[in-house]
Amino acid sequence: MHIHADVQRRLSGDGAVVALESTVISHGLPYPQNLEIATAMERAVQERGALPATVGIIGGEVVVGLNSSQLEHLAQAKDVLKCSRRDLPLAVANGRDGATTVCGTMVLSHLAGIRVFATGGIGGVHRGHPFDMSADLEELGRTPMIVVCSGAKALLDLEATRERLDTLSVPILSYGSEQFAAFYSRDSGLAADARVDTAEEVVAIARARDQLGLSSAVLVTVPVPAEDELPAAEAEGAIEAAVREADQGGLRGPAVTPFLLARIAELTDGRSLRANRSLLINNAGVATDIAVAWASGGR
Repeated sequence: MHIHADVQRRLSGDGAVVALESTVISHGLPYPQNLEIATAMERAVQERGALPATVGIIGGEVVVGLNSSQLEHLAQAKDVLKCSRRDLPLAVANGRDGATTVCGTMVLSHLAGIRVFATGGIGGVHRGHPFDMSADLEELGRTPMIVVCSGAKALLDLEATRERLDTLSVPILSYGSEQFAAFYSRDSGLAADARVDTAEEVVAIARARDQLGLSSAVLVTVPVPAEDELPAAEAEGAIEAAVREADQGGLRGPAVTPFLLARIAELTDGRSLRANRSLLINNAGVATDIAVAWASGGR
């Protein structure tokens, strides 16, 4: 594992660091939008007072804190392995480039000593396929980080995902709201376990978890900014149409999510992409506030 020197210095000095994933770069959006959003997320972290550490695998080497040329490489490379926990040794042993999912990023950033991670939406239980669920959920149940997101990706079964998180003892906090965030939309109709309105409240809950010796993540869901929200009814119509097409095409496994995201963008004339970009940058800012609040209180 190679930890960027600036990240290592910040961690050694009790500074604020926010981990970021790399699948949004290699598997989420086309070039150059993918690189622009990755750069905007890093800039949002820097502007709020923390150091971004985007995680990925370059030629078989785990990198925590990708530099600009490495980000550019992942944004354009064609044969990048999508890395969950299962895939990490495959990428490393075979000298592959790898983009880390929520799960993979949690594993590596936790090993590096980073406490806070920002992403767009977590994986979850797939609609109509209850046994097809993301490894993100199990990782949230066993890796004690603070994960900031806008809920699970809206194309999933949100109610089943919410129930699975409950089974895994993952506390769901809603930032400035009472509800489990619904990715493109602010209203999911599903209750969070608790509402929080400040970064300090999140830190207090995470510290209490650590004092109790519990191993699950604290999941902080942040509603998409209101001005960029895709209304729930419109989002749902596009999602249902895209899911039907995926089922008719026999898509399964890692191919499903990229197809659905691209098709939903087409069906909404790009408004889903605008919501996605907005929530990614907003989540990076909220995660930074939490990381700064943790660092200011010491270890």
